[in-house]
Amino acid sequence: MSLTQPRRAEHTDAAELVAALRRAVDGEVSDDARRRGEYSTDASNYRVVPDVVVVPRDVDDARAALDVARSLGAPVTSRGGGTSVAGNSIGPGVVLDFSRHVNRILELDPESATARVEPGVIMSDLQRAAAPHGLRFGPDPSTQNRATFGGMIGNNACGPHAVAYGRTADNVLALDVVDGRGRSFTARAGEGALDVVPGLGDLVRSNLALIRTELGRFGRQVSGYSLEHLLPEHGADLAKALVGTEGTLTTTLGATVRLVPVPSAPVLVALGYPDMASAADAVPALLAHEPLAIEGIDARLVDVVRRHHGPASVPELPPGAGWLLVEVGGLDADDALARARALARDAGTDAARVVPAGAQASALWRIRADGAGLGGRTPSGAQAWPGWEDAAVPPERLGAYLRDFEALMASFGVDGLLYGHFGDGCIHVRLDLPLETPAGIGPSRQFLTESARLVASYGGSLSGEHGDGRARSELLGEMYPPQVLDLFGQVKALFDPDDLLNPGVLVRPRPLDADLRRPAARPLLAISSGFSFAEDGGDLTRAVHRCVGVGKCRADTSSSGGFMCPSYRATADEKDVTRGRARVLQELANGSLVHDFRSPEVHASLDLCLACKACSSDCPAGVDMARYKSEVLHRAYRHRVRPVTHYVLGWLPRWSGLVTSVPALARLVNAVLRVRPVAAVVLRAGGMDPRRQMVRFAEQRFSAWARTRPDDVVRSVPTAPASPPSSGDHAETPGTCACAPDTSTPSPSGHTEAPEGENPPRPAPLLEHRGDEQRDGAEGDGPRYVVLWADSFSETLDGDGARAMVGVLNEAGYTVVVPDEQACCGLTWITTGQLDGARRRLEKTMSVLAPYAANGIPVVGVEPSCTAVLRSDLPDLFPDDPRAAMLAAGTYTLAELLTAPEPVGPGERWQPPSLEGVEVVAQPHCHHRSVMGWEADAAILATAGARVRQLSDCCGLAGNFGMEKGHYDVSVQVAEQSLLPALREADPDTVYLADGFSCRTQAEQLAGRHGVHLAQLLAGDR
Repeated sequence: MSLTQPRRAEHTDAAELVAALRRAVDGEVSDDARRRGEYSTDASNYRVVPDVVVVPRDVDDARAALDVARSLGAPVTSRGGGTSVAGNSIGPGVVLDFSRHVNRILELDPESATARVEPGVIMSDLQRAAAPHGLRFGPDPSTQNRATFGGMIGNNACGPHAVAYGRTADNVLALDVVDGRGRSFTARAGEGALDVVPGLGDLVRSNLALIRTELGRFGRQVSGYSLEHLLPEHGADLAKALVGTEGTLTTTLGATVRLVPVPSAPVLVALGYPDMASAADAVPALLAHEPLAIEGIDARLVDVVRRHHGPASVPELPPGAGWLLVEVGGLDADDALARARALARDAGTDAARVVPAGAQASALWRIRADGAGLGGRTPSGAQAWPGWEDAAVPPERLGAYLRDFEALMASFGVDGLLYGHFGDGCIHVRLDLPLETPAGIGPSRQFLTESARLVASYGGSLSGEHGDGRARSELLGEMYPPQVLDLFGQVKALFDPDDLLNPGVLVRPRPLDADLRRPAARPLLAISSGFSFAEDGGDLTRAVHRCVGVGKCRADTSSSGGFMCPSYRATADEKDVTRGRARVLQELANGSLVHDFRSPEVHASLDLCLACKACSSDCPAGVDMARYKSEVLHRAYRHRVRPVTHYVLGWLPRWSGLVTSVPALARLVNAVLRVRPVAAVVLRAGGMDPRRQMVRFAEQRFSAWARTRPDDVVRSVPTAPASPPSSGDHAETPGTCACAPDTSTPSPSGHTEAPEGENPPRPAPLLEHRGDEQRDGAEGDGPRYVVLWADSFSETLDGDGARAMVGVLNEAGYTVVVPDEQACCGLTWITTGQLDGARRRLEKTMSVLAPYAANGIPVVGVEPSCTAVLRSDLPDLFPDDPRAAMLAAGTYTLAELLTAPEPVGPGERWQPPSLEGVEVVAQPHCHHRSVMGWEADAAILATAGARVRQLSDCCGLAGNFGMEKGHYDVSVQVAEQSLLPALREADPDTVYLADGFSCRTQAEQLAGRHGVHLAQLLAGDR
């Protein structure tokens, strides 16, 4: 070891460390396997299990933890949002999580345009606080709604607007820090600033030429230590020099930052080019116009966004296969528009579109913002990894570098989606490196080494904004001569001589192929009775490793536009966020900390998952924790005794069916359970919270009511030829469609193909899924049939929505078919992990409903969660049964059916009744929003003229979750995020619209507000 390198201290026994921390720290000190697993990785490829996780209550708590760790020789790694893609927020010894409590904005001074923040402050929180003063923090990484200032300072984060406002370093005025020796000081600029670290000034003065020639050569050179800020001509700015040191020199406990004015009415210019490299060639000419941002995207990324979020998510772009999104500011809107047009004239392309600030511009920016997550899979669907995430070159050399880098990718046979901050020469890409097995480590290492040599040959930086971490620190020798690396070691020795702060990063780096997470994971292959995980090759391990840690599930939904993760928003605990749960399941696949499906760590992690499925649509990586939870419970309890709630709530359709089979029995049970002491006893016995109320059973089933309405409902459909294929001879079920589906023309694969993309099957256009008679009906020659599917909730608990749907569908010109035989989707069996029981019920449901879908007759669901089962879970539980794909494609919500693009009656198009003057608080069911989308419902309400407040959070009941003992308080906390405040603020005449039975139940029990189904609102029953 060089004498200039810090020495590595051997830290004490883990048990002694934990005990000492618990004596000194008021906050959480945890060394259990689950917590250590949650913090063993970040958004990188790496896994390092800490000895203990500390969540300090305040700055003093953090100081105490640092003192203990230093006295016992324990390494310390600071962590904010845990979104590091380079592995620089994980480490051995102690991990300090500042995000949960040390997150106050201490001061915001509009006059000086400055703010003082604690390290756990989320950037978007400061943006909201500064916005009323017309100010903002300049750099804005795509993770700004969950990234903390401590992390941004550690990595020298940038974002799109660094073109105008610089990096985090350029916007930091002072840092309150503790170094590896335990010295506390405020790092500033100016005379004497370097004296707080003895020897630092002398070290800089003796290396002036080396620093001036090798460091700070262009804006995005952030690899290594940015010692250029210590030069006298740069003001000897120690604060700026500590930014980007990745927690290896000091621990940040506070920061004073500069704010900048919010630009007035910025204009977006979209420029099209033949390819990404051609777009990059145009950047130098555009920089002369002093834009606020220049971002590059290519056609493949746009296609991925379109597939993931739907065609409407991508506004019209100018012709091309590579685009620049350029934001231009001005003194006012007219000035910005004029500047934008002038820039477009110098863009070297005729394919230009000028987009003023508004919804279209925001949608274009969202394409770029989603890149970090959607880039986690290649267009072919392969997992892509962040090993070479953010290299940068001088902007004038970007086009040539891109061509060479794409050629290098091709030579290694790797693929990835390129995008990035073209105005700064920074390129983001995740690559399908072969990291799933140990055999792929060598080729991956070779590719990364060649990539480092390439970027260095262009005078570039291995990292342009995310830091070097474990991913690139070893490669710094490809970028810098030995003298620079030795200088970095001398600096480290001055601040942290015992190498306790984030060891293995920058100085004395760990090998880039050490500590990789994915190759150590065992396959967890699908079993025949569970989910197929077909998109992940039938491997649950691949499925849970979709989570690469970008942390969108931790984001504030007011800024992210999503609604995951409800329990995390209530508790702010990493255990209760989608990412934390995925990490524990990844540990299950690893097998060293968490050993099997029955491990208590797994069940503690999944306990507060509401199975809302929000992650299935909001997570850009396509994580579906509700499905993973069901699979885990299935494997853990199969052929074993289950918790009592699995038999009570998991079998609810069975019990409600028995109770309502005799109307007199339903009346008696309802009367008895209205007595609170009796209900409390029943609730406790069933594993439920006695503060809840028992459900009320229907005293007349929907099907019984339907039999009394022969003028409104028919029980079967006349025989008609069938066109879509089926899987074989499925005999006609009594009371269903009188014709069996035609099996003579199977598709080449033997089954109906689901649409491409990661989303569940969407319903096909109605005219493409109709038999001959149904097509005739569309032209006015006969009845136009629709099957009204009353699920178990609508049949036995609350049939008001189903009854109203009959009237609405009749009014819309449909002949409503209600099958005689009950069809249960098995939802409650799925959510409690009883997949054998769910499959049995879905087999019957397919026999009842699939013949209709085969003959082009749409099936419309009443309860959103049950409709979502047919659209999402059914095809994954039965991947080889053509009926499953057929039924998924032929099932609709009421709003989807009524907003179909063709007339629904003879020569007519349905129009909703007027709802002018009606105030509506709308609670979209989580499964409705996640699987089907709520756009059609919103369109109907807008057309009808209703004034709608659409809630953005889960109601908190989420089926059996909110009823179970131990969940009540979190259920109420989730409801307090959006639902309960909205109902308290609403006038008594305001309609509470909730298609979901659970959403109506939650509002009834917690707020005393009656909810109605969309069909009831349209029928005038409100």
